[in-house]
Formats: sequence, structure tokens, C-alpha cells
Amino acid sequence: MTVRRSPVLRGPAPGRPARTAAAVLSSVALLATLGACGGAASGESADSLTEVSLVFEGALTVCTDMPYAPFEYEEKGKPTGFDIDLVRKVADSLEADLDVIDVSFDDITSGDSLNNDVCDVAISAMTITGERARVVDFSSPYFDAKQALITPRGSGLDTVEELAGTRVGVQKDTTGETYLSDFAPASTRVTAYDDAAGLQAALASGELDAAMLDNTVSGQFVSDNPRLKLAREFDTGEQYGMAVKKDGNIPLLRQINGVLADLRQDGSYDKIYGTYFG
Repeated sequence: MTVRRSPVLRGPAPGRPARTAAAVLSSVALLATLGACGGAASGESADSLTEVSLVFEGALTVCTDMPYAPFEYEEKGKPTGFDIDLVRKVADSLEADLDVIDVSFDDITSGDSLNNDVCDVAISAMTITGERARVVDFSSPYFDAKQALITPRGSGLDTVEELAGTRVGVQKDTTGETYLSDFAPASTRVTAYDDAAGLQAALASGELDAAMLDNTVSGQFVSDNPRLKLAREFDTGEQYGMAVKKDGNIPLLRQINGVLADLRQDGSYDKIYGTYFG
């Protein structure tokens, strides 16, 4: 298994206007259904598409945005994490090698990486939303998540309402950014970082007063930084999904959904989950 750095993709990404959290998250059930059947709009019957095609023969090429522990990160120079272990099962089911490419989260959510055949699958702790489903096809949901507010101990910042006038960091193009744009006071100064590592470094160094992160990564971050605390979690009903090329890889989408169903049925999903989340 290898990890490669992706070349920068040229061209503007589709616009992503802010939506209310309710509007974003209410589409999850519908998208899960679309993901299960492929979400095809090409006019070609899903039943007539049975052969999985890959960008590179013999290898499942996967785009992800690292580091975002415990979902995707490098250990001893090799990609690992909850997402990586799951998608490795998909590669095994295809009897293919796993080739992991590190790309920006924006290149994934905009559909650029998939629709330009940089990779076959994207998995990067990516929340299923209606906006993203316009440019990629999602699998069935494989993980439930919430948003978490991280603040310095003793800061007195424990709610979104108390963020007025403060400096708050988010990762660019994430549901955390959308949540703050919808619910934080107007005077909140929100800074979007290209990746989670930059966001976490800024909060740890005191450049920020708070940060909004997925709760699934905030626990380890707080453990590594004793001066910080998890102030509050917000149940936003988010679900993560793998993604494939829009209307372009129904057989692979069906293969992914089949693997996810098998992993849950035979207990393998719980074993992988326990490895990273206890």
C-alpha cells in the first residue's frame, strides 16, 4: 500500500453557499437511499452496469485529506486510520492493491478529484450533504458524528452564544464552518483553515480562542493538549459516507455498499471501530 501526494487540480470549484444545519442534515436519509442504489442520472439502468472499472488496473486509488486522526493519518510512513481500514476492505473485495493519495479536502468535496479520475473513491470523514451530493455519489452512511466546541480551560467559553467577539477556527468547507455561520453571533471572527492540522496548531498556540471540530477527532486533540477542553457537543445528525465519481461508477458504489453491509453483519465493523475509538 502506498501514499502519494496529489498534484494541484486547476480550475474553480463549484460554489458552496452556506445552508442551515437543518437543511443540510435533513437530506441525509434521502442521500443514503441514493447512495445505496448509485444515485445514477445518466439514463442507464443500474442493473445493466456490473463491471467495476478502476482508474488504474489492479489498484483501488483512494483520495483522502491527511492528517485527520483517527480517521486518516500516517504512521511510520504508511497511511492508517479508521477510514483507511474500511476502504482497505473494499480493495480486498476487488482483489486490488490500495493506493492512497493525499489531496485537499476541497478537491474531494468539490468533486474535482473523483470527476477528473484522480482517484476511484474518496473517504475523508466526509459528511453527506445535499450540496456535495450534486457533484459526487455517496455510499450508504458508515459513521455518525457530532460537532464539538473546543476552548481553553478557564476561558469561560462554553456555548456558541459566548463566542461573540472571539476568534474561532474551523476547517474549510466542513459542516463545522456551516454550523458557525448559521448559529454563531455576528461578531464572531471565524477563520477557516485548509486542513485540520493547521487549525489544531493555531488553537494550541493561542492564536484562536476556540475551534469547532468533529467530535470524533476532538477527544484525542484535547488529550494531547491539557490546557484545552471539550466545552460542548452539538448533535447535528451528521453521517459520513464514501464517495465516487458523479453518475460514473455505479458498480463500484454497489460494491462499497455491499462491503459495508457485510462488515456490519459479521462484526468486522465493530472490531475496526474498537481499534480507533474503544
